[in-house]
Amino acid sequence: MGALPRDARLVLDERGAVAQWSPEAEQLLGYSTEEALGRHVTLLLDQQSVGREAVEQVAARHRDGHQVAVSAAVSSLVRPGGALHWSVRLTPAPATAQDEIDAALLRALLTESPLGVQVVDGDLRIVRLNLSAPGVHGVVGREAVGSHIRDVAPGIVDESVEQKIHQVVQTGRPLSFLHRGRPPTDPTHDHVYSATLLPLRDSAGRSIGALVASQDVTERERARARLDLLVEAGTRIGTTLDVLTTAEELAAAAVPAIADIATIDVLDGVLHGEAFAAGPVSERTRLRRAAFMSALEPGTQPAYDAGQLVEYLLPAHIAGLTELRPTVIPRLDCDDLPADDRRTAHIRATAAHSLMVVPLAARGVVLGLASFYRAREPDPYGDDDLFLTAELCGRAAVCIDNARRYTRERDAAQALQRTLLPQSAPPQNAVEVAWRHESARSPGDWFDVIPLSGARVALVVGRMAGQGIDAAAAMGQLRMAINTLAAQDLAPDELLGRLHDLVTGHSDEPADDLAAASARTHMQGATCIYAVYDPISRRCTLARAGHPAPVVVSPQGKIEIPDIPEGPPLGTGHPPYRTADMELPEESTIALFTTSPAQAGDAERSPAAHTLRQVLSSNPHRTLEDACDAFIRARGTADSEGFLLLLAHTRALAADRVATWTLPPDPAVVTTARALSLRQLANWGLEDLDFTTELIVSELVTNAIRYGTGPIGLRLIRDRALICEVSDGSSTAPHLRYAYETDEGGRGLFLIAQLAHRWGTRYHARGKTIWAEQALPPPSAGRPAESPAPAPGGEEAV
Repeated sequence: MGALPRDARLVLDERGAVAQWSPEAEQLLGYSTEEALGRHVTLLLDQQSVGREAVEQVAARHRDGHQVAVSAAVSSLVRPGGALHWSVRLTPAPATAQDEIDAALLRALLTESPLGVQVVDGDLRIVRLNLSAPGVHGVVGREAVGSHIRDVAPGIVDESVEQKIHQVVQTGRPLSFLHRGRPPTDPTHDHVYSATLLPLRDSAGRSIGALVASQDVTERERARARLDLLVEAGTRIGTTLDVLTTAEELAAAAVPAIADIATIDVLDGVLHGEAFAAGPVSERTRLRRAAFMSALEPGTQPAYDAGQLVEYLLPAHIAGLTELRPTVIPRLDCDDLPADDRRTAHIRATAAHSLMVVPLAARGVVLGLASFYRAREPDPYGDDDLFLTAELCGRAAVCIDNARRYTRERDAAQALQRTLLPQSAPPQNAVEVAWRHESARSPGDWFDVIPLSGARVALVVGRMAGQGIDAAAAMGQLRMAINTLAAQDLAPDELLGRLHDLVTGHSDEPADDLAAASARTHMQGATCIYAVYDPISRRCTLARAGHPAPVVVSPQGKIEIPDIPEGPPLGTGHPPYRTADMELPEESTIALFTTSPAQAGDAERSPAAHTLRQVLSSNPHRTLEDACDAFIRARGTADSEGFLLLLAHTRALAADRVATWTLPPDPAVVTTARALSLRQLANWGLEDLDFTTELIVSELVTNAIRYGTGPIGLRLIRDRALICEVSDGSSTAPHLRYAYETDEGGRGLFLIAQLAHRWGTRYHARGKTIWAEQALPPPSAGRPAESPAPAPGGEEAV
């Protein structure tokens, strides 16, 4: 600081206004004579010093706003005419080191700071300001002092800002906020200002004004808004693994934040999971409209609807495809476009004047093209807009590519699944079946209808824990294993136990290779229900592994969900599995279905079971195909995980098609067994099978007498084949072997295997049953297919 005068004098008139001003006073307080004359003393000195003849320390106010400590000596004097004036002598107090620092700080704040600083009094009039303040361009400090703050920063300070300043002056609490305004230097664009208001107090603690510090943070806020846009887009884009949905999410993220109109087009093969290697794409490549979004008035129609092939007419679009680089057209002139093209008419109708074209590519795969049009905002697109949009499209392209890859794998899994699932129901007379399978969303579901010995049938429904091509392949292996085990006539609980061992890798034939281990991994957690229905006894035996229980409908329409003990999903938990046995009236309906894993064990409350109950009870006499269609209509699209439904309508085998005898374990009874069989064949009109049936009955009954225990049961069943069954109380397994020429025996089962269409053994609680099937001869011209006088059914003791 320069040396201050030792003595500065000024004279006040009777109103307290400056009447005389000395050069020393100008040097002390910074006001020129012209500025000081007429200024009230309260703007220069502490008001308490006026009107008293005294010498005391007071605070003088410098022109730049800082305070100057002085000693004020006030004396009265009478001017000609009797007017009372006051003479004031100001002597500056010796400056301290702190005073020097305060003065330097104030000088830096008001002259060198990039922040805009304005000091206002209680009436919001400028006391001091920094010319860096936003919106005061062209205003010099001397002109601004004494002016209202609104007049100094028009377009920025509005009524809301004035209210905030008054609040700070009255409450004495600082306040910070963001404010939008249009400065005189840029009246067509909104700017964002960061403002901080600080209360000013005198030495007595009284509020005398406020300090307004502000800065133009428009660019910073724009950068933050761009970052927020990218962050929000990351949560909105890619919520599904569907190409079209992801394209729509990209368009929604860009409108209206970036563009007024956005169109997303993808290469035609992308919708089917195909990949196009990175590199220039021919301009003749077919693209298909995937999404359109507009922020303009409702009813704005696109030139191409979703799903339509798109023809490009702009060089920017062609460059985006052939050069794979983002392009911006600041000024879009419709005169440069073909007048007869429908897109030209849409561009002209929407007043779109600027365009950005960004190619969509990710992981070395070209996916499509995104176009963004600006219509409402007058400024054209610039490089910053193109950079932001390219970043957004780059992230969206990764999500679209994820959806494309998922589509490819899903289609492959569905194609594999279709080859692994039954294409039609196998021939059998036990049940009538119908099914519906939504494979698009449940590629891990499977079902089977397996004919078993004794005219029985097995019904199987299951769901894999995972999805994808590996799960579909594992499903095929699991289904093959079920068919293999079912051919052994295992009980439902035993079959599921064997499956569990297979999945966990503890079966009798463990697989050591990695492929088998991978298959078992995908099988873990699979659910399954296995039901065996016997049309002769009309009994159904069921067991389940983590699968929902079926819905059973009686012929009268009564709904029942049987209480079947639930075992753990395959490969998890600790078996054993248990069965439930129930007798079903003829023409009952069994509904087996899949549901989400979370609801697998609670069929009573699952939405699928609830829908099934409603559909099946509303019209129990509709056909199975109609019931399946009604279920689909009632279900709608609520279940995002897909479904499989298998309906089975039970039948009963007529009593006249079954003949049963109980024979004593006596070798002499073999002749009786042959005679009973031949008589029954004659009643059925199947004399053509007399010879082979006689041999089969003789061998099976002889083996039962020789190796079995207890009474012997003989049963003939006429179904789609002639079935001969011999039961005994022994669990000894028969063994087929090839006898040598010198052997006297051992050819019985070999003969049966040669004569019968198929044969096997099934075990039950009281022993075993050996069965053999023979194909029925075709009806001849002179002989009816049915016997005119069938023998009565039932069981006969011999």
